[in-house]
Order: sequence, then C-alpha cells, then structure tokens
Amino acid sequence: MSVPVFEEVEPAADCGCPGCAQRRRDLALGLPVRAGGHPAAHGARRALVLMTAAGVVLGGGTGVAGALPADPATDSADGAGVGGALTGPDPETPQGGRGPLHGAPGPGSAPSPDATPTTSQISVESLRKSTRAEIINRAKTWVAAGVPYSMERYWSDGYRQDCSGYISMAWNLRSNEWTGSLDRFAERIDRTELQPGDILLFHNPANPTRGSHVTIFGGWTDYTHTSYVAYEQTKPRTRKQATPLAYWENSDRYVAYRYKGVISGGSGSGNAGSGAAATPYPGSAKFGPGANNAYVTQLGKLLVARGGKKYYSRGPGPRWGEADRRATQAFQLAQGWKGREADGLPGPQTWALLVSGQGRNIGGSSGSGGSSASASGFPGRGYFRPGQSNAYVEKLGKQLVKRGFGRHYVSGPGPRWTEADRRNVEAFQRAQGWRGGAADGYPGPETWRRLFR
Repeated sequence: MSVPVFEEVEPAADCGCPGCAQRRRDLALGLPVRAGGHPAAHGARRALVLMTAAGVVLGGGTGVAGALPADPATDSADGAGVGGALTGPDPETPQGGRGPLHGAPGPGSAPSPDATPTTSQISVESLRKSTRAEIINRAKTWVAAGVPYSMERYWSDGYRQDCSGYISMAWNLRSNEWTGSLDRFAERIDRTELQPGDILLFHNPANPTRGSHVTIFGGWTDYTHTSYVAYEQTKPRTRKQATPLAYWENSDRYVAYRYKGVISGGSGSGNAGSGAAATPYPGSAKFGPGANNAYVTQLGKLLVARGGKKYYSRGPGPRWGEADRRATQAFQLAQGWKGREADGLPGPQTWALLVSGQGRNIGGSSGSGGSSASASGFPGRGYFRPGQSNAYVEKLGKQLVKRGFGRHYVSGPGPRWTEADRRNVEAFQRAQGWRGGAADGYPGPETWRRLFR
C-alpha cells in the first residue's frame, strides 16, 4: 500500500484569495494554545497526526523525516555568505509548542509535556552535559543536511524542524522546547559574554507567532562585535550566516542565554581557572545564610585564590558563613562595584569573573583576564554631564571607539563632554538590551564596568 504524497504551499501573508485565507486560518488553528492557537483544533489535529503515523507504518515508511526529501541547501555546508554581504531575514516563522521527541521513545527520552519539570525543578544536574564544540557540531549537522523549516515536521533525530526545535537538538535536550521555555534550561548573560554555543532569544509573549525567534551564537565576525556567525533554523532551511547583533529585526529585544549544561571543552590552555569555568552559575539559592553545599566550598576556594584568604580563619567549607560574605564583598568592591552590587552575595557576574580568572583580585591586582583599562573604578556620574571637561570623559570616549561604539564622533574623542559622547554611550547601553532610563546615554557603574571589562 503506497502512501500518498502531498505538497504543502505556504500562503502569502498579503494574499486575499479564499485559498490563502483559508490556509492561514488552518495554520493558526494548528498552533498550540499557548502560541495563539485555538483549543478546539487540538483534538482533530491529534487524530490527524495519529492517522498519518499509522499510514506511514502500513506503507512501510521509516518515519516522517525519512519520508520527506531534504531539499538541497542553496548555501554550502560550511555557511556560504559568512564574511560576505549580509542578507536580510526570511518571513516570520511561527513556532510549535513544547513536546516530547518524535518517534519511538528510547532510554532517557522525554516524558510527556505535562511531565516536563517546572522552572524551579530544572537543575544543572538533571541536564545532559555538552561542550561548546559538541553544541556547534550538532548545529552544523542540520546546516550540512539542509533541513527544511517546518513547525509540524520532525527530523530523523526526533527534533521539530523550527528554530526552537533546532536549539533543543543542539543542546541535546530530552524534549522539543519552544521560544517560551528555552530560558528554563539556561542562565541569562550579557551580550558581551557570548561564546559559541550560547543563544540569542526573542520571545514575544503578547503574540508568540509574530517575531519570536532564536539563534545559536557561533562567534564574532570581527573585533567590533557588531555582527556574529548565527546558526539558525529559518525558512527555507537551516543556515549559517553572518548576522548583525542581535538580529535583523527586534534586535534590542533579543536576550543572551547560556545553556546550564555546558561544560569545559578541555582546551588545554593551562589556565588555573579552566577547571572551575566548567561550572555554570548555580543560582542565588545556593548562597547566603543557611546554605550548605559544594558550591559554597568552591566559591570560598576561588576567593582564597583571588586574595581572600585573610577572611577565613579555617576552611573554606560547604556551610555559608560571614567569612564567605566578607570575602565575596571584598572581591565585588575590588571591581569598583557599590551598593547592592557589592552586597557580599555572589550573582552571575561575580561568579563568572571568579571562575574565569578575570576581573581584579582582592587587594587591587588584575586577574588573568583583567584589562588595564579597568584599573580605576567608576569615578561617579558627576564627571559625565554637559559642561564637564576631564580625563574620565576622554578615557570613556577612547574605550567606546575601541569597542566599536564611536560612530557619532566627528572629531576626538576629547576631555569635554558632548552630545556625541552621550549618543555613543546610549548605543552601547542599548546593545546590552537596556531600555528607557537605563539607556539614557549617561554612564553609571554598570555601564562603566561592562565597557571596560
């Protein structure tokens, strides 16, 4: 018994003919409820999926991915277009919902979506570990295969052929996630911290089918850090391409995330901090009064190595104590942080600097990744206002140019604060994903720290 072959034609977004209008309605009804779909459509859609699967079995098919030809990619397997002219985005691509891997369940496969852990239940220990090289290599397999985009079809590895299914595959998750759930498996990071295997995610909660998208960061294209190599699943097929940071549209709404299960790739650099760097930030709940775990011990050892030994009369140990808080605060103050940023409780940035050996040691010396430009802490907001003229303004301007945010300078930069300084600072702040008063063009402690680290 042969299985009939059907060809789906995507309706044009601006076509008003009855056929395209009906097809758009059908596609909307096929979406998950949380993505804007209609609840009444799910029963019929599930029955259709079961009937289709049964037809494949009776017809001797090997699965959905096997029955669908993989269209040859127009780009080469190693990503034609990277380093050349940037080409714009494809039309908006709605996303499928969360679900298990497609096909017969095997050992360790995902449970039903209802059994998927909640946000608070997802821990580092429960995730499959991957090196950055492994994440990128998995991403490359779809590029080489030219996997066609689809929010309803599944590739031979069981992952849905849309952008969030692509990330689920690259991160080797046990389920097909969507743009509204991928953040549960990751820690939010600053864009300046991006490394291969991290993602840039935009989820539009108001209407997930419009604009929501996610890409894999593959590395910067040049020293300006204004564009990067993006691995993404989009129409018509998986691609690797130079892309402006963070994306062609809604750039300021993309958030950088790092997979909780990423581990060191064993680069052999010999850096004393490389072993510790394999441990992602475990969360604020692991530190503070009452905490008793291995992360507290690791924190203490890192602080001792960075000049905090004088705060410990014994230890460090797994039980959180005043010595841990004072040593952490001393490290934070050494970075030029004040107020809530130096409260003695390690956040993601404190942890990242410690495990990577970067930032300034307790006592003032620079860590292995410390920059001479950050030798002095933030001097205060009063130095950066209309009418001000001082060395800090010129230092700020030179660093903005160095980081690729100096396009508003006609001459200079110089010691006198100008509108060009403000606009360049604003551009840098917006590149961090900040909005409103957080991106007013006047540097504060966090702007200064990120600019000079």
